[in-house]
Amino acid sequence: MQRFLSHLYLSDMRRELIEKILVILFISAPFLTWAQHETTEGHEAPESKRESIKAFIDHHLQDSHYFTLSEDEEAGAHYGIPLPVILWDNGLKVFSSSKFHHGETVAEVDGNHYALYHGKIYKTDAQGTITYDEDHHPTNAKPLDFSITKNVVTMLLVSLLMFMLFRGLAKSYTKNNGLPKGVGRFFEPLVVFVRDEIAIPNIGEKHYKKYMSFLLTIFFFIWFLNLLGMTPLGVNVTGNIAVTFALALLTFLITTFTANKNYWGHIFWMPGVPKLMRIVLAPIEVLGMFIKPFSLMIRLYANMTAGHVVLMSIIGLMFIFKNWIGSSLSFGLAFALSILELLVAALQAYIFTMLSALYFGMANEEHHDDH
Repeated sequence: MQRFLSHLYLSDMRRELIEKILVILFISAPFLTWAQHETTEGHEAPESKRESIKAFIDHHLQDSHYFTLSEDEEAGAHYGIPLPVILWDNGLKVFSSSKFHHGETVAEVDGNHYALYHGKIYKTDAQGTITYDEDHHPTNAKPLDFSITKNVVTMLLVSLLMFMLFRGLAKSYTKNNGLPKGVGRFFEPLVVFVRDEIAIPNIGEKHYKKYMSFLLTIFFFIWFLNLLGMTPLGVNVTGNIAVTFALALLTFLITTFTANKNYWGHIFWMPGVPKLMRIVLAPIEVLGMFIKPFSLMIRLYANMTAGHVVLMSIIGLMFIFKNWIGSSLSFGLAFALSILELLVAALQAYIFTMLSALYFGMANEEHHDDH
């Protein structure tokens, strides 16, 4: 018994000693980082390192005319795939984005000169002159840009992937008497989930089938894009507000053009309330028609953009701390956040699909005003 108590006492002492060491190391971490910055000659200063990390995050969040796979900052080399540039400037202009050399040179096409500045294409002269207004915004003319950018390529690849996956799933149903085969066994429960947990509860048994194709497409499309956004490829499609606007616009158009008369009656002449209140409520209900898709757009855009910024900022801390404590903590936190982002990727696809189904259900609801 005495040996057992002495062993517990020693164990407590060891635990307290370890805790004290960890506390000392945590407190001294900033000083260790500072000392390493002071004694390391020829390395990048902390301020310039922060600026380079911020520039990398901005580059990741923005669309691009070049699909960069890797780059060597010291050698100034970029490795990737140039994408086609399609402009309308007094006629159709088609050329490769490699002519820009990542914005370093001016592209000459049919006697016209174009410069790539902050991801936008401007008309310029042979020297690439960019003029600015009082707010330091470029005043050069911008041709209509229909280019195949990195986000467009990613959406096309996801669309092709979805077509191949679900075409195979549909074929497996016919060949195996209604049983999925291969990778379809993984996706079939998700299809059933969208039908039984999203479409039917929000739309109803009577009308849900005509919306199933859109709901399935939007769920898997957003989910696959969110997952690709977590890869080192540097794609951020759902963090582009133009993409989320287009997705929300589809929901708005389908809701508007498939709504029944009861839906419009409750917007413009709400039953069950005094006539004077109907006049007051009508503009509010019309405004609500546009607020609902707007909330869809902002929710998906803001959540995915915030996730990318936070995750890359934490990863960037590893290059700022430059010591094993700070870098290890940053790596561990980034790893845990990456696991959480996997959940967020599926959750945002679910929320967008569920709210779309809810709006479709409101547009097809059959009201009984006499009750």
